[in-house]
Amino acid sequence: MSRHLPETPGELRELAVAKSVEQLDNGAYFESLARRVAIPTESQNPDRASDIVRYFTDEISPVLTRMGFEVKLEENPVSPGHPFLVASRIEDPLGPTVLLYGHGDVQHAHPEQWRAGLDPWSLRIEGDKVYGRGTADNKGQHSICITALEQTLAARGGLGYNVKFLLESGEETGSPGLLEFAAANREELAADLFLGSDGPRISAERPTVFLGSRGTLNFTLRADLRESSHHSGNWGGVLRNPGTVLAAAISSLVDGAGRIKIEAFVPGPIPDAVRTALADITVDQGPDSPAVDEGWGEPGLTPIERLIAWNTIEVLAMLTGDPTAPVNAIPATAVAHLQIRFVVGTDVTDFAEKVRDHLAGLGYPFIEVEVAHAMPATRLDPEHPAVGLVLESIERTLGKKPALLPNLGGSIPNSVFADTLGLPTVWVPHSYPACAQHAPDEHALVSISREGLQIMAGLYSDLAETREVWAPRHP
Repeated sequence: MSRHLPETPGELRELAVAKSVEQLDNGAYFESLARRVAIPTESQNPDRASDIVRYFTDEISPVLTRMGFEVKLEENPVSPGHPFLVASRIEDPLGPTVLLYGHGDVQHAHPEQWRAGLDPWSLRIEGDKVYGRGTADNKGQHSICITALEQTLAARGGLGYNVKFLLESGEETGSPGLLEFAAANREELAADLFLGSDGPRISAERPTVFLGSRGTLNFTLRADLRESSHHSGNWGGVLRNPGTVLAAAISSLVDGAGRIKIEAFVPGPIPDAVRTALADITVDQGPDSPAVDEGWGEPGLTPIERLIAWNTIEVLAMLTGDPTAPVNAIPATAVAHLQIRFVVGTDVTDFAEKVRDHLAGLGYPFIEVEVAHAMPATRLDPEHPAVGLVLESIERTLGKKPALLPNLGGSIPNSVFADTLGLPTVWVPHSYPACAQHAPDEHALVSISREGLQIMAGLYSDLAETREVWAPRHP
């Protein structure tokens, strides 16, 4: 008796999902991930530049080439040690296109800080945890996407749409050159929909979709009041104390309960579509997560609204005098490093000037304000038709409702794709909040990897059947 060959879209979809999961069950997925983890692609270390190139040319390029992609290694116009891999698989030059994204670089490994028995450059599976630098951020995530895409192609023989893949190698250093590269290569990167996989789910148990990210801006407050310190008994009461002044300045920006006090950076009302999306979502409170502090942050909001849909100002570090050897003297200087995470609608184009004016009005015109790094906020409209398509696809695959985050609480270079390239941006992450990314003992979960392979194979298949939804300009 001849075996029935899948013919209907539903049967082809089921086959793609099954073949993708088989790669995990037979060990092939973890073998490829182990090779990728073993390549030390620390983007902050200039000595790793050749390893980054090797990751692209020896590991990723051959896989994409056998899938029918044309692969190129492109120079970074701003940071030569952080090249881009650009791959294109064109079935119809006039047809719709999906742009995929990931990054091949990782944070510093700090192997001496990992638990005994763990090596950041060696994959190790213990129960549900898959240890190794990059397993969560981002080698594991783009490996899931590549594996599922390969198996979907094998099941279907084609997609019915074009795919482009952009892998960068400097994300962990702030994506230097990504904006400039995208602006100079708009035609090469042109697409109808952007799909990325980075960042965490809202929790390990719940698949998640997010549509952008809060922006981030790092800044420094500095009070240099005099050349040297002076005895506090002889001069206390007649000399300004820079530490006291800076503490007061900070409390005028954000108070002791975490509430923003500078009116220019208090966001407007949370949009109804955002509130609705967050209504059934809670902040992750898994066994490895810190407990949410009651009474912290903007009153009247739920914890998830404060995390996703509101602005926060955080003190990252501050110093006055010598904390390791304090003396009875009024310090000469004080410095504090802060950060604001902000949502769409917050204008930070003249951030430093607004803070200076605010502090001058309080009697602190001598406090210097320096902006070090900024990344814009982005958020696709939750009611965009592509969003519903992705949510329905995930629920169809896993049988459970995914969480929809209008934007991530953290920051990613989404503005390059949303603003520079003008694409609707949808992110489907395959990690979770307690994955220890950037920290010792980074790990992915086998359970999330399995679901990730299922999700992406189902989604790649569904995109073939719903082109009129996500690419209406193509008949």
